[in-house]
Amino acid sequence: MKKISIVTACYNEEDNVEALYMAVKDIMSKSLINYKYEHLFIDNCSNDRTVDLLRKMAAKDKNVKVIINSRNFGHIRSPVHALLQADGDAIISLVADFQDPPEMIIDLVKKWEEGNDAVLAIKNNSKESKILFKLRTWYYNLLSKLSEVRIYKNFTGFGLYSKKVMNEIRRISDPYPFFRGMIAEVGYKVALIEYTQPARSRGFSKNRFYSLYDIAILGIICNSKIPLRLAVFIGAISSFFSAMVGVSYFVAKLLFWEKINLGVAPLMIMTSFMFSILLFFIGVIGEYIGAIYTQVLNRPLVHEEERINFTSHS
Repeated sequence: MKKISIVTACYNEEDNVEALYMAVKDIMSKSLINYKYEHLFIDNCSNDRTVDLLRKMAAKDKNVKVIINSRNFGHIRSPVHALLQADGDAIISLVADFQDPPEMIIDLVKKWEEGNDAVLAIKNNSKESKILFKLRTWYYNLLSKLSEVRIYKNFTGFGLYSKKVMNEIRRISDPYPFFRGMIAEVGYKVALIEYTQPARSRGFSKNRFYSLYDIAILGIICNSKIPLRLAVFIGAISSFFSAMVGVSYFVAKLLFWEKINLGVAPLMIMTSFMFSILLFFIGVIGEYIGAIYTQVLNRPLVHEEERINFTSHS
């Protein structure tokens, strides 16, 4: 029997983990009875009852595996670490808050059995904030234009990945991975399934402005050198126009010495404009240097405090 691994990352999800566990178990026992499965939860140092609930579920069901992190390693590193620990023939990433509909597992497996190496769930709409959905769509359009590989728009990581795909992901060995870009980089045969993202029914989102900015900027610097080249092009264009303005003023001053006065305002405007461009691209370069620094450190994705229901060969 083929094995399906469902992987769920958790942080303060006491309102959702039991309901999600039951939903997945119901699907696997009724609709996908010809498959073995494991449901692997990774907890990112929750400070509510999430870990206690995971322990109880694992104690009564050996299909449940749990990884407990030693501290909170963030929303990027922890989920990818869990995906890399799964050993199924197909691995499905499923968030804890039901915004990835569990019933879509059936469709993902069906598309995989048709010969696809990866099956990606694409949000064509969302019942969450319309403004946030529009901003995400705009970002993915921008990232798609900047990226050197094909980026799947409105793909958040929810999907199914074959063992072949995950073995290639393991070879990349990125200490701060942009998983969506890694899937695009690996390639192979990919199928897309569209869905409407439901509203979160219990608990609250852990995403804040900084975490959203973090994943957004990571996607750009991991998949494109265009921002660096823009710095060169815009710097060259600005230098050219500045030189033309300087020469024009110099000539005009020589021809109309008594009539032309420079004034403070034009100098302040030009200086502020040039410094704003300079500081923006220093920030861009700083993001790339920060990414290089992270790669050089090459730290593990997470440090684990405990594993539950893993055998020695898992």
